[in-house]
Amino acid sequence: MTPRPMPPDRPPPAPRPALARAAALLAALALGLAACVAPRPDPGSGGEPVRVRVLAFNDLHGYLEPGGLALRLSDPRDPAAAPLQVGAGGVAHLATLVRRLRGEVPHSVLVSSGDAIGASPLVSALFREEPTIEAMNAIGVDLAVVGNHEFDRGIAELRRLAAGGCHPGDASPLASCAAPDGRFGGARFPLFAANVLDETGRPVFAPSVVREFEGVRVAFVGAVVRATPTIVSPAGVAGLRFEDEAESINREVDRLREAQGIRAFVAVIHEGGAIDGDWNDPRCPGARGAIFAIADRLRPEIDAVLSAHTHQGYACVRDAPGNPGLRILQATSYGRGLSVLDLAIDRSSGEVLRPRSAARNLPVANGLGGDRAADAVHPPVPADPAVDAIVAHFAARAAPLARGEVGRISGAAARGDAGPGGDSTLGRLVADAQLAATREPARGAARIAFTNPGGLRADLVCAAADAPCPVRFGDAFAAQPFGNSLVVMTLTGAQLRAVLEQQFTGTNAERPRILQPSAGFTFSWRRDARDGARIVDARLDGEPLSPTADYRVTVNSFLAEGGDGFTALRDGRRRLGGAQDVDALVDWLRSAPVVAPPRGARVSRAD
Repeated sequence: MTPRPMPPDRPPPAPRPALARAAALLAALALGLAACVAPRPDPGSGGEPVRVRVLAFNDLHGYLEPGGLALRLSDPRDPAAAPLQVGAGGVAHLATLVRRLRGEVPHSVLVSSGDAIGASPLVSALFREEPTIEAMNAIGVDLAVVGNHEFDRGIAELRRLAAGGCHPGDASPLASCAAPDGRFGGARFPLFAANVLDETGRPVFAPSVVREFEGVRVAFVGAVVRATPTIVSPAGVAGLRFEDEAESINREVDRLREAQGIRAFVAVIHEGGAIDGDWNDPRCPGARGAIFAIADRLRPEIDAVLSAHTHQGYACVRDAPGNPGLRILQATSYGRGLSVLDLAIDRSSGEVLRPRSAARNLPVANGLGGDRAADAVHPPVPADPAVDAIVAHFAARAAPLARGEVGRISGAAARGDAGPGGDSTLGRLVADAQLAATREPARGAARIAFTNPGGLRADLVCAAADAPCPVRFGDAFAAQPFGNSLVVMTLTGAQLRAVLEQQFTGTNAERPRILQPSAGFTFSWRRDARDGARIVDARLDGEPLSPTADYRVTVNSFLAEGGDGFTALRDGRRRLGGAQDVDALVDWLRSAPVVAPPRGARVSRAD
């Protein structure tokens, strides 16, 4: 059984008559074309501009293999038809598409917009993400902004991945320098970000990367999502400061303009948003999310923004304040899409000629979706043999562990089946596994366990017709790939309610982050209450929490350090470390001939 991650792109448009929808699409394209050519005057000197193609992918997350990946894309032959299911992804296929696109132009740059590693399948994570770095080297990545997941194992490990060398080793089963030659040479591309500073206020990475083409220079200025300390293990970013994305980029743009006279700028920001509609509609209807607010604050010298983080697809032309015609792109995730930004740069002024530039997103079609109609519209590209060999080597080494059966389930355990309260089948299953691993007195005497929804990365798939279904270690690892350990702590009832209230405050204010509880613990909440009063009821084994009573609570080490904004967990007393979260899940799956994923909701909405 293999998890089949699907894109969180956009729901298909609401049904309406075919002619009306076709007319609407034509109108959208016309308006988008007008937006492309209307913004600011072309300052060209009359000579032929320098052409530079910028290619970008984002949120690869170590998805080196193509199996199970797809995109839902509209059919350009019939806009009113149902979206096509296009098999897409796989770094070997990405390599071929990149090579073809680079061969069409004299100058090109390949950019990773962050989260190339972290939350990765076993084929990358088992080898400390070195296979992904090797694949990026082989594809020809020129520069990479850091994403929040680049910090998952701390700044020291990120620096090793950049510089090369084998990991010194520890008690974990993860293997380093597992390439055929037994070496790891590190990244052959620079990491950059302008808004990550150390304790002294100095940049940890280069703020920008400048490339020159036929005498004109293009500056790529980077930033990672400012909230990184709240969404990765706090220990991994200890001593680092993450500043405002727009302010940091603007400061670097000003410096480069004054010091080097650069006039062409591309911002690469690991932050994103979402839209309603097609990923190549330049109007970007319903545009929302942090990246658009950031873009509206950028210097007008910024000509384009390569974004990431939200795993969405869009190629917007936005009239930002004082900066009309700004292009903002993202190419979904997992190597399924590629953004193509074609810049025309004036030879005399060095400025980007926006009316003569263009942008689009392309699928990394691999032909593995099983839909011939989709393959006819989006012809598959073959796998690059050299990159394919890299992936095959590490996949073969991981296969014995990945294929080993660890249990059977009676039905699917999914992340997306949460009810109004917010707890899902997979969340409940994982929380139950963590409680079982820490319930014995010698292991912590836990009575409650919570896991965070962001730590659940892939479903345990099981079709009703196939039940009971085998679960292999690779499936369990894909569901929980972070390698967090379990921590049991003591909290009073009052402290526990404070933790529950943090599901709706601070970094979770805009989008509540509902903790997934173990069996026996229930709570209800209301969205329309004031901060600190959203938890209506919380019970253990049917009894209301006592504010003064002590409760032993299990969480993963990420949460225990205050991750995802749950800083109240830092107050937990009498801490006891435990097994890795994935090991707890495996042990739970092995505890019965067939495990039934828990269906009944444990969290409810009072409003």
